Amino acid sequence: MFGLGGVACSTSMADQPASADALAGNRTQVVESARISDMGWLIDRLADRRLIFVGESHDRYEDHLNQLAIIQGLVAKGKTLAIGMEFFQQPYQQPLDDYVAGRIDELELLRRTQYFDRWRYDYRLYRPILRYAREQGLPLIALNLPAELTRKVGEVGIAGLDAAERRSIPSEIDREDPAYRARLRRVFEHHPVSEQRNFEHFLEVQLLWDEGMAERAADYLKAHPDRTLVVLAGVGHLESGQGIPKRLLRRVQVPSAIVLSGSNRTLDPADADYFLYPPAVELPPSGLLGIRLDDADPGEGVRVAGFGEGSGAKAAGMEENDRILSIGGQPIASYADIRIALIDAEPGDRLPVEVLRQRLVGGDQRLNLQVELH
Repeated sequence: MFGLGGVACSTSMADQPASADALAGNRTQVVESARISDMGWLIDRLADRRLIFVGESHDRYEDHLNQLAIIQGLVAKGKTLAIGMEFFQQPYQQPLDDYVAGRIDELELLRRTQYFDRWRYDYRLYRPILRYAREQGLPLIALNLPAELTRKVGEVGIAGLDAAERRSIPSEIDREDPAYRARLRRVFEHHPVSEQRNFEHFLEVQLLWDEGMAERAADYLKAHPDRTLVVLAGVGHLESGQGIPKRLLRRVQVPSAIVLSGSNRTLDPADADYFLYPPAVELPPSGLLGIRLDDADPGEGVRVAGFGEGSGAKAAGMEENDRILSIGGQPIASYADIRIALIDAEPGDRLPVEVLRQRLVGGDQRLNLQVELH
């Protein structure tokens, strides 16, 4: 027969035998659908592990609901748990202890841990986990290093720390992992050029985060041999075991497992022991004032720097440079206070907002506005 251009061909492609070499080199992964299981199956397999890492994308509610489901399932199995959390920093362990013990309430926990200054993700994402821990008396362990320390390392590197700061960092820092370095190099190069500083300093910040959280978790496991520790952290600290897991297991050898969401990732067995595929779940929308703040401007309350489109605050008569003094009767001295005052507010709610309006003549005014949240 004739092929392209009229060149005679003795056989068609269909006539050629399949190549064993082609099959052997095929890298397509196959998952047997009949073996897809549920959360109960996973809990059974985690029940004999003393250390369980459960990853998250910080703003995905479904990830946090699965973290809670794993914790609840292990408690139902009779496991004595503690929960280690990336999103609280080590100097703020006492407020977590006080919250679990019932000595302070949720709002005081947020104030004393400086949650909205140091983490800023919607607290409602984590609220079910913390409330369950309080109900069950499960210790909550602040894993992360203080932001002041990692921020300084990002600027000057570990070599730029003073003696007191050096004493507060992990005593063991393993830099000898080329795969870890290569992964962070890729992350670094995806940052906008304007944000890129010094890669070695960036690497040292990541190492401090991972080694610091690993050291804190390992110390807890050693001091509490009767407890299983569930570590909740961002997926980047857990996948492939390169971040927290290998550094923790270097310090204390216990049976462990890594659980990650499989959504929006290439399936790679090296990344985790178990993958979850949850449906998307959204939090209900929060009620918003529709303002921009200048939290760095000193003075009473917090200064309003501008307004968003359709701002309820602007519609109620608030003006740029007004200083917010209270919301719903709660005093306001910082951005965090505003987040706490609005934590359960919904669109359509009307709240009293007291503002201070500074005038060149006639003296300052204190105004009480009724703001409909959008």
